[in-house]
Amino acid sequence: MSNAADILLSVDNVEITYGQAILAVRGISLSLAKGQILALLGPNGAGKTTTLKAVSNLLAAERGQITRGSVRYRGEPTANLEPAELVSRGVVQVLEGRHCFAHLTVEENLLTGAFNSRRQRREAKRDLERVYGYFPRLREKRRLRAGYTSGGEQQMTAIGRALMARPTLVVLDEPSMGLAPLVVDEIFHIVRQLNRDEGISFLVAEQNAAVALRYADTACIIENGRVVLEGPAAELGSRHEVKELYFGLGAEGRAGYRDRRPTPPRFWLQ
Repeated sequence: MSNAADILLSVDNVEITYGQAILAVRGISLSLAKGQILALLGPNGAGKTTTLKAVSNLLAAERGQITRGSVRYRGEPTANLEPAELVSRGVVQVLEGRHCFAHLTVEENLLTGAFNSRRQRREAKRDLERVYGYFPRLREKRRLRAGYTSGGEQQMTAIGRALMARPTLVVLDEPSMGLAPLVVDEIFHIVRQLNRDEGISFLVAEQNAAVALRYADTACIIENGRVVLEGPAAELGSRHEVKELYFGLGAEGRAGYRDRRPTPPRFWLQ
């Protein structure tokens, strides 16, 4: 168990609605310790993206709101902070679908991540070199318009842009979406490297349970807006009910959960 002083982010019994009518998250609670990677797992519609947007205060743009509970960052409530203020305090989100500026070059995309600060040009240049150190492929493509790069390179650009803001916590939504398994492994390996080398914490929403549990420290599995299982990632990956629920293996290797509910989406099995 982590001490209270070690908790970087806490989500306490949060309920979220859209348009004052649709209940999307039903009392979710989780905590992320400093320097850890927390994977938030679950199928489409479970509430993963909604939870991440609550952390980054991006719900209002979609007529969403927290109707119960609280989100705290470094022990302080975030409800009254604008998203830009959260970024300046170290919370940066990489949205699902990458959202690069297609008409800008890779390097111009990266530099937009530094616009929220008052850094000098020389400092921004050093930050660029730091990003290129983790993503050498981006250095090779830095003069190419982002719209002409591959999906994996666009995801790397989106993460690199977040790093330009010098975050303490990166909120990463579905980084594996639409990418080949080798590229997914490469991206998660870099995430782990950033975590170990620089102490950056990550909250990662992911449908690919196999890869997420391999790289995360802790994990929460959510269904229908609630946490149904949580704990160390390695422990969850080895538990029978997790294998049964998300990998389709019952006792002694027999088909288990698949017999009782629809087959899980194929991306869980990657």
